[in-house]
Amino acid sequence: MSELFNKEEFLKGLIRRLHEEPEKLEDIREDFMRVVRELTPVEIAQVEQKLVEEGMPPESIQLMCNIHLDVFKQALDEDSLDVDSWHPLHILIEEHRDILNRSKDLRDLAGKISAGNYDGEDIRRLQSSIQYLDRVEAYFFKEENVLFPYLERHGLVQPPAIMWKEHDDVRKLRKKMKTEYENLMNGEPNEINEVAIVISELFTNHIYKEHKILFPSALKLLSENEWESIRVEFDEIGYFSFEPMPFVYSEGVSRNDNVEGLVNLGSGFLKLDQLLLMLNSLPFDITFVDENDTVRYFSEGKERIFVRTRAIIGRKVQNCHPQKSAHVVNKILEDFKSGARDVAEFWLNLGPKIVYIRYFALRDTLGKYVGTLEVTQEISSIKALEGERRIYDPLD
Repeated sequence: MSELFNKEEFLKGLIRRLHEEPEKLEDIREDFMRVVRELTPVEIAQVEQKLVEEGMPPESIQLMCNIHLDVFKQALDEDSLDVDSWHPLHILIEEHRDILNRSKDLRDLAGKISAGNYDGEDIRRLQSSIQYLDRVEAYFFKEENVLFPYLERHGLVQPPAIMWKEHDDVRKLRKKMKTEYENLMNGEPNEINEVAIVISELFTNHIYKEHKILFPSALKLLSENEWESIRVEFDEIGYFSFEPMPFVYSEGVSRNDNVEGLVNLGSGFLKLDQLLLMLNSLPFDITFVDENDTVRYFSEGKERIFVRTRAIIGRKVQNCHPQKSAHVVNKILEDFKSGARDVAEFWLNLGPKIVYIRYFALRDTLGKYVGTLEVTQEISSIKALEGERRIYDPLD
């Protein structure tokens, strides 16, 4: 008999005891927490489903799930990390609390609906809970695109990779939940309850590991300046359930410091030749006109749509167009400068080509107009796309 099977049998025994001896809740709680951390959410859900099939009332299983969540939430309160309220980890912890509460709501609703005891309001709340799972992406994004890269710079690679995989597991379950919801709405057999249980248990175990392993490790590795920089980037991504207190950053805090010999682009550093290669490899042409209507730059891709030579650099943009269209150019620039519009676009047919041209007003952080970016793209191949194709799928 396998070790996993023994653990499953032990868990089944605990749930039966809870059903038969509810007065022994505290004893069962301790035994439950000892075994549940050694099982995956999917394994726990499988045990619970087997018990339902064997005739166990869903209410007893639901109570066991609640014990798991309640004990864990109590542990979070007792083992809270010592960080200030502006701190990125404080923000993640508050988001964790909301995720735990909402995943419990989802599980409770799904159990009620699966038992056939629900009304229209329950369906509305279920739909809201499923939509909430989409908003949790803001939490995933902050960890995957900010916290994890900082940890990797300090050599902590594997724990973030494991956490990211669990994020992806939630994403898959979220898609499955939407499918099961559609089945429910169509009156078809569904697994709403089973999927909700797995999501809830996965979040609980995931958050436990972050609080016990990932976050304490992060506190030891990252400096105060790094945490402030992380907060800058957290604010850029945004929040879905908890709005943190505004934070006044220390002088000099930025996402990147200058690196000698490299062009600081804010979100990264490039050598000049790398920057030129990148701009000239864009699948469209770009031209920059400054606030005085002077052409200052254009990309030099291999297949340019319109002829441009370096002789136009320093030329007024109005002189780069036929006289008959100069009034249109002036109107666009006037609207951009006045703030009447931020984008102007048109498209035209040039033989088999469909050319899409867009103008974008560029403004600084204070909203002041600093120039116009022209983007010209041949889109006939894009318009012809149908269905979908994975990156290494064979071409027809």
